[in-house]
Amino acid sequence: MTNYIFKNIAIFFIVLSILVPKVLSVVEDCGAEEDNACVNKSKALPLKIIAIVSILITSMIGVCLPLVTRSIPALSPERSLFVIVKAFAAGIILATGFMHVLPDSFDMLSSSCLKENPWHKFPFTGFVAMLSAIVTMAIDSIATSLYSKKHKAGVVNPEGDEEMSVAGNHVHSHHHHGSLSTKDGVDGKKLLRYRVIAMVLELGIIVHSIVIGLSLGASSNTCTIKGLVAALCFHQMFEGMGLGGCILQAEYKFLKKAIMAFFFAVTTPFGIALGIALSTTYEENSPQALITVGLLNASSAGLLIYMALVDLLAADFMGDKLQGSVKLQIKSYMAVLLGAGGMSVMAIWA
Repeated sequence: MTNYIFKNIAIFFIVLSILVPKVLSVVEDCGAEEDNACVNKSKALPLKIIAIVSILITSMIGVCLPLVTRSIPALSPERSLFVIVKAFAAGIILATGFMHVLPDSFDMLSSSCLKENPWHKFPFTGFVAMLSAIVTMAIDSIATSLYSKKHKAGVVNPEGDEEMSVAGNHVHSHHHHGSLSTKDGVDGKKLLRYRVIAMVLELGIIVHSIVIGLSLGASSNTCTIKGLVAALCFHQMFEGMGLGGCILQAEYKFLKKAIMAFFFAVTTPFGIALGIALSTTYEENSPQALITVGLLNASSAGLLIYMALVDLLAADFMGDKLQGSVKLQIKSYMAVLLGAGGMSVMAIWA
């Protein structure tokens, strides 16, 4: 089910990025990078290679940190500290959508390089972000509904395992009257939601990561690249922590966890490498590039904002654990503000 959802969303983004610019982009290319003291292709290349390595390492550290917390009792999903850390990570994802991705989309789709009609007469960024949030909600709702029907019909495990028992690791999953129980006592319906959340969130982050990597890789401005490398390292590490927490709760098998962590870690470096390869032909201020990246950013922003507010923050703050403790709620709110505030400050540089 989750693989089917993932494929359909990916197809949506690909069709959007290929067809829309070709239909609506009729303005000649403009706004090429100006010649100045900072523009130097030969000096920019070593900086880009450093960026690929450093961002890869920090991304891997960020996404893997939550995945190893199961071995630390204080950070297990049942403890209050895990809820606070998850709230911090959700704040980071929320700020990524509002403070990084959405403003970039507004800037691109309101560029003077684009034709007055329709790009300056209609708020495409807000419209696409709104549609993206609605589509994400529909996927979330329909996936849960479809699983509930299969659940009643006797399909127990979302990954297709009928019965599994690994005694050595104390992991048990049994079929008792049509229910799925895990070692953390998570029922099947909630577990599927965690898995849908992890998949959709990863897709939104991957789209955003490739876009920012592509922009960095295509740039020859050494002054801009130097500041971006440090900012993106922190950005990817904290964003990875948010995604890693969702992957942890989804309770995937080791291989699937490793695949999801790997894809997150390599997307920005891949975007940089792609930008380097296309640097001779890719013009970041060309109408086609502005429309494609602007619409992808708007779609990603709507997805990230919805996921952060509804599936991460609202789900936890309205849950039994936080509703039962005002003190824990206050700590979690402070964690959200800290995560969102820190990521908002980073918007100065990246």
